[in-house]
Amino acid sequence: MDIKTATALRRLRLVSAPEAVSFLILLLCSVLKRTTDFNAVPVMGAVHGVLFILYVIFWADAWNRAKWSAGTAALFFVLSVLPTGGFFAERKLRRQAEDEVIAARARREGVVKA
Repeated sequence: MDIKTATALRRLRLVSAPEAVSFLILLLCSVLKRTTDFNAVPVMGAVHGVLFILYVIFWADAWNRAKWSAGTAALFFVLSVLPTGGFFAERKLRRQAEDEVIAARARREGVVKA
C-alpha cells in the first residue's frame, strides 16, 4: 500500500467516529427539542453536516485509491448513514491498517514472499 492510499484510509478512519458521535448527539437534540425548550438542532445539524460531508469526500477518495469493490464501498457508505455505523467503520478500517502493517513487516523480514 502506498502512502497516499494509507493516508486516505487514515483520514476516513479519523472522521468516522466523530461523525457517528455527532449523529447520535443530533438525534438526542432532536428528541430534546420535541420534549423540552432546549433547541440545539441548528448547531448540531451544522456540525453533523460538515462531518458527514467530510466523511463522504474521504470515502470517495479512499474508494478511488484503495480500489475497493463496489460492495466494500457500499458497505462503508451505508455505515455512514446508520447512527452507530461510523464506529463500525472506524473499527474495520483500523483492523485493515493493522493487518497491512503486519503484512508489510512479514514481507520486509522475508517471512512472506508476497
